[in-house]
Amino acid sequence: MNPEPQNVLDYHGNNTIFMVWEFKQDTDVTTAFQKACALVINLNHSGNTRFPDSGATCVMGVGHDAWHRLGLPSPLPKELENFVPVVGATHTAVSTRGDLHFHLRGGGSSICYDMAAAITAVLAPVATSIEEVHGFRYWDGRSILGFVDGTENPQGDERAHFGLIGDEDPVYKGGSYLFVQKYIHDLSAFNALPVEEQEKVFGRHKWNDVEMPDDIKPANSHSALANVGDDLKVIRDNMPFGNMSSNEMGTYFIAYASTFSTVKKMLNNMFIGSPPGNYDRLLDFSTAKTGTLFFVPSATFLDNIGSGLPPLGGSSADDTGNDNDDDKAVVPNDGSLHIGSLKKGK
Repeated sequence: MNPEPQNVLDYHGNNTIFMVWEFKQDTDVTTAFQKACALVINLNHSGNTRFPDSGATCVMGVGHDAWHRLGLPSPLPKELENFVPVVGATHTAVSTRGDLHFHLRGGGSSICYDMAAAITAVLAPVATSIEEVHGFRYWDGRSILGFVDGTENPQGDERAHFGLIGDEDPVYKGGSYLFVQKYIHDLSAFNALPVEEQEKVFGRHKWNDVEMPDDIKPANSHSALANVGDDLKVIRDNMPFGNMSSNEMGTYFIAYASTFSTVKKMLNNMFIGSPPGNYDRLLDFSTAKTGTLFFVPSATFLDNIGSGLPPLGGSSADDTGNDNDDDKAVVPNDGSLHIGSLKKGK
């Protein structure tokens, strides 16, 4: 039986809260993690029952170091790693820490708030919330810069193809790689540009969202460099956010993908350039403040942990042929949780 994925393919969510948590040192985190896994399953069941048409969902991702600390199965998902900064001549995609990531969505902000409060109650004794961003749908799906965001997102059956791991990593089938960046925009500088120049930055027309033809679109436009081919796509769930008092206006970039190598190719194009030096002009107005890679296990994986069962339902990780040699320990099928074998602390 195929594992049930988490809700990474959902289209819903006019309001969001993104949360990044870091485990405290010298603290036993395994019991809290088990409770968090059970809570995620509960929140999704409750959201589907109470608000079936609003997409009230909670998706949890686990970072590389947290995966080891929790004693989760090994070999790891093939491309799960600590994100390495992408350094261009002008701009850098920074790397920042994060053990757990939560993506909370709902038709209204109330359900997002309640989900965030429930998660905090479970994790606060053993972890610190190091990032919390409240996103909202801006008009007809536009970023705070005024251009529609996510037009080229996969639709229909393509979403599962590009967003979920398949037979290429069968033990982690139904999972996803999750990469996030918090961008702060220089709105004053961008809005000072004439609309025609803004459109050249994006490679799209502002009001009708039509992409420029290739013979007109600048080679350093965002659409020219962020699009790495029809066979290499990700699911973007970006959301704008804004705080007038602190002048923090930005985009929370969030990508779910069946392979992280696709995201790395996008980042290399944007920050280093294609060819090198021809970097994404949008970065002149957008600064990446964070950058973290997580793995989103299937809902079945989380349900097993929350119920006190082996995460992989009794399957042995080394049967997959994975060659990630971070840790060759095999998860035994003895009915225990298998997330408490590591010593406390990192």
